[in-house]
Amino acid sequence: MMNQVKVYNDELLNGKRSLGDPPVDEFIKNVFADNAKKLQLQQWLSTKADPDHFALFKAAYPDVNFITQASDLPQWADPKLMKAGSVFFAVNAEMIMSLLGLLSLPYCYTAANGAMVLYLSELIRKQTTKRLYDTAIFVWEVMAPDAFSKHGNACQEILKIRIMHAAVRHYTLQSNKWDDSWGLPINQEDMAGTNLSFSLIVMRGLRMLGFKVSPQEQTAFMHVWAVIGYLIGLDKDLIPENTKIAQILDRSIKDRQFCASTPGKELTQSLTDHILKVNKSSATADDILGLMRYLLGKEIADMLSIKAPELPGYKITLLRAINYLKGFKPDGDTQQNYKVAYAKFKKQSAAHVEKS
Repeated sequence: MMNQVKVYNDELLNGKRSLGDPPVDEFIKNVFADNAKKLQLQQWLSTKADPDHFALFKAAYPDVNFITQASDLPQWADPKLMKAGSVFFAVNAEMIMSLLGLLSLPYCYTAANGAMVLYLSELIRKQTTKRLYDTAIFVWEVMAPDAFSKHGNACQEILKIRIMHAAVRHYTLQSNKWDDSWGLPINQEDMAGTNLSFSLIVMRGLRMLGFKVSPQEQTAFMHVWAVIGYLIGLDKDLIPENTKIAQILDRSIKDRQFCASTPGKELTQSLTDHILKVNKSSATADDILGLMRYLLGKEIADMLSIKAPELPGYKITLLRAINYLKGFKPDGDTQQNYKVAYAKFKKQSAAHVEKS
């Protein structure tokens, strides 16, 4: 990758907080000035991902580079690493998806200024199940074995998120509720932090739960998310070239942005209410919240007011042992693993989404 920055200091990251995604922000400004064009865009954003629809959408905007080039991967994208990353996901999909709720999302909520966007929109608090489902579907689609092929949906799903980010920036700034001291809504630093929470932090969570993750598997998984970051409009110097640099960036953002806040606590409360509501396992509420405290660490869990007894050591040891033994199971067929796991997720989620 092209990252040349090894130290993410305040000067650099303060500048990133004032940056969104200029070409897409300008596009949204122009489209939203015309009701017919706005409606056309909204209709496409609400359609199910489909290669034919994607081609028609590109054809509708032949002079908009970020749309016509939405399927162009960066020069440094490594097909072998991306394939290996999708294989790793398919094998560990169930736990990775669980970690998004138990670890990745609350980790993001601790960044108080960035969390204000979600808090002000109220959607994640009032439509928690639907919004979490949409996030999960995005992850499933971009991690599919053929996600970035001409038959895959990754590039279309990423472009939709990129455009929706710009739309949220537009609406939030127009709401007169935004304080400029928080930085630009969905700015570059916050996007970098989110990308890390779905990649580096997931790897950290898997290891804490006893899963065997080789350096090669971690590199492959994080490479997929680096490509996603590039396509979603993340600045090149915020796309870490390796795990060490990712850890430095994560630490810098954490030191700068993480603190206790009302938005972070309320978003976390909505999340934990959802998790406990849909829980069908034998795990108690204390078990689940205790596991979140274990994964997040006491400092962050306290910032988010996740209240539960510490998970007993024997339960953590047992969980780690079970997950470690799972690592000896043959990987099997990647396509089949992914297909079965995705179908299971949709079946389990359908009833909850309909009720929400």
